[in-house]
Amino acid sequence: MSSAWLLPEHVADVLPAQARRIEEMRRRLLDLAYRYGCELVMPPLVEHLESLLSGAGRGQELRTFKLVDQLSGRTLGLRADTTPQVARIDAHLLNRQGVTRLCYCGPVVHTRPSGPLASREPLQFGVEVYGHAGLEADLEVLELALDALSVLSVPEPFLDLGDARCLDALLDHAAASPAQRGAVLQALAVREPAHLARASEGLPELVRHGLRTLLDLEGGAEVLSNARSTLPALPGIAAALHDLAWLHEQLLRSHPALRIGIDLAAVAGNAYYTGVCFSVYGAAQHQPLLRGGRYDEVGAAFGRRRPAAGFSLDLKALAEAMPGERQRPAVRAPWGDDAGLREAIRRLRDAGETVVCILPGHEDEGEEYACDRELIRDAAAQRWILRALPSN
Repeated sequence: MSSAWLLPEHVADVLPAQARRIEEMRRRLLDLAYRYGCELVMPPLVEHLESLLSGAGRGQELRTFKLVDQLSGRTLGLRADTTPQVARIDAHLLNRQGVTRLCYCGPVVHTRPSGPLASREPLQFGVEVYGHAGLEADLEVLELALDALSVLSVPEPFLDLGDARCLDALLDHAAASPAQRGAVLQALAVREPAHLARASEGLPELVRHGLRTLLDLEGGAEVLSNARSTLPALPGIAAALHDLAWLHEQLLRSHPALRIGIDLAAVAGNAYYTGVCFSVYGAAQHQPLLRGGRYDEVGAAFGRRRPAAGFSLDLKALAEAMPGERQRPAVRAPWGDDAGLREAIRRLRDAGETVVCILPGHEDEGEEYACDRELIRDAAAQRWILRALPSN
């Protein structure tokens, strides 16, 4: 018999040490986004289902929890992704003509986990840049994504670049049906040639050859020149290769030590992206720490087809993947009604120090805080002073 207080599978409480770490990461990321000119928005966790699953949100239907609104009788959904909501805000509530930079950070809920160890309640942080169709916006989003991992002290990030237009150009040339597009996407996702051969049956040989070639176009900058000589000369492919080459050059100018890979068969979220797409990995990690790219169709369902680019990450997953940081040192203080003691504690806290008062009867507690100093009374000077605690 299960205990009443057990949580559902892939849903967990976040305990103090990890919660503190996640909150510190959230603050750093929001401060960074503000420095780029982003404005914070807070979409609701629950929304009418047809709004959540409009446009780019259609791919989230199987991941979305559904419930009935007791006030209206309409079906509601718990958001599984925040980007469609931010697109709605840009299209209808802000309705600006120029560039709009928005950021957000909040929970999303999934009916199924994305992996064996994944949470069904990620804490999603993201940035969206609306209103500029040029590569300058793509570069700004990439720079912000790399700076985000830098402020979180992620060591040796690896950037994997791709472009949805390569695959789209091939499938558009063949006028592939939605069902066959889905089958090809699945085959490319598992990178299985035999599966891809079956999924692409009936398509023109030019397109089938291009799809097979995509599987081999993974590596460094040489992939771009190889792609020009091996892929069909379709307009969408030529534009994608040009844009990837420009971004690769610009990124290496500002990040000379950055490791950059090119993968033209990367299809994660392909139905979502309309241009450059990317993932960033940490050292020796197989799951991406963040994903992003260009998705110009995201606002079309809300009546405004605006250029858009952005990225998102799961703060919970990122905190789990990162090595633990040393806890910030704190000050241990006695409890007392002495006015001088209370004033000393207040000054330390105003200066940004963490001061842990040990309540009467709990003098042996407080080890969960990284106290490296204690507040004691200097009898000779008649004042409260800090004294270093012996290190363990």
